[in-house]
Amino acid sequence: MTGSQKKITLIGAGLNGPLLAILLRQRGFGVELFERRPDMRRVPIRAGRSINLALSTRGIHALHQAGVWRRMIAIIIPMRCRMMHSKIGELTVQPYGKDESEVINSISRAELNIALMNAAEEQGAVFHFNRRCTGYDVKAGSLLLRNEETGEEDSRRDAGIIIACDGSASAIRAEMLKLSRFNFSQQYLDYGYKELTIPAGIHGRHQLETHALHIWPRGNYMLIALPNIDGTFACILFLPFEGADSFARLNSETTIMEFFESRFPDAVPLMPQLLENYFANPTGSMVTIKCSPWHVEGRTLLLGDAAHAIVPFFGQGINCGFEDCTCLVDLLDRHGADWPQVFAEFEEQRKINTDAIADMAIENFTEMRDRVADARFLFRKKVELALEAKYPDLFVPKYAMVTFHRVPYSVALTRGAIQDRMLGELCDSIDRIEDLDWKKADQLIHRELSPLEISG
Repeated sequence: MTGSQKKITLIGAGLNGPLLAILLRQRGFGVELFERRPDMRRVPIRAGRSINLALSTRGIHALHQAGVWRRMIAIIIPMRCRMMHSKIGELTVQPYGKDESEVINSISRAELNIALMNAAEEQGAVFHFNRRCTGYDVKAGSLLLRNEETGEEDSRRDAGIIIACDGSASAIRAEMLKLSRFNFSQQYLDYGYKELTIPAGIHGRHQLETHALHIWPRGNYMLIALPNIDGTFACILFLPFEGADSFARLNSETTIMEFFESRFPDAVPLMPQLLENYFANPTGSMVTIKCSPWHVEGRTLLLGDAAHAIVPFFGQGINCGFEDCTCLVDLLDRHGADWPQVFAEFEEQRKINTDAIADMAIENFTEMRDRVADARFLFRKKVELALEAKYPDLFVPKYAMVTFHRVPYSVALTRGAIQDRMLGELCDSIDRIEDLDWKKADQLIHRELSPLEISG
């Protein structure tokens, strides 16, 4: 490899950047990371934009591969189920998987980011904070950076291979947009989100069931809560921007309290700082981004949200990004630093799957805010688990394929649609699992599904 092939510049030190830096350093590459924000280990993090993450099999596999999973065990809380809260405070529990080994893990974005940065520095990666990418000459490979503290501009012509890990507002992608035949689409949801907090109770204990993701589904909107290791819950209110029940209408202490007391009455007593949180924290937006190509001449690559931002409703944003990292280094292990081939194969392998999870994430929004409270939906979920128990190599629920295995997202989408049609045929005329037509189920499953290769 030449010197330029061995040197890699990562733009963005969020989650994907430090993880990728670890994996690249383990393979002998020189790695520098440029991040527009201050070092969060030294500067307090601004509240209100740190949605807790749901770490699952794909992300855990990547952390194992980087040798850092053991560090994370102390900062995660396994969530075994969804716990739905009705308007009158009744609770309904829906397990995530077929047994207690199938859980998703609540983890603080900031804690994870800090742990990964520390590990990347230990591996020899070099971080530069307060350095905003303000331009990139794709053809010449020169990078323009601005010191956010001094305002000084710095042009780097020796950046080597550049990989953009700088999120949905990627500065590198903005430069690639200027290229001929670069395809780009973005779709914002009509919904926003606002972070709130349920503080710890007596002796620092959680005030709700610890090992659950709590959901207050209300049809057109919802409140969710994920546990933190300090006894608090990170709550997120998802609400339309405009309309009768919307952020536009909740613009005073009176309207906010009336809304919460009538829609989420059991949550209000747990949130003494509701109004303070509501007014202090910004209202975020959610976007799906698709683009192509992700790479230019073996010199530049988009990765993670820079290439394929998705909405958070399947809990796969971080898991998908981490899977990008493992896919990329697997290709490097196979081909060496043949960057044109590595980048081309990376996009070929990943784009069909990232498009699939982007679509499934939007579909899952409807499920979380509305269908999880529906008795027929919950019954179908029970039938799904019964079919999985009897046909474990053939019938695996879509949620399980995505969350508890590393089945390609595109396969999960296709098989999920087939299985959903089966469930319709099997469930629509019955109300009890005891009445399930197992002969019909056997015929449908063996006719329409082939054995599934499961990893993870």
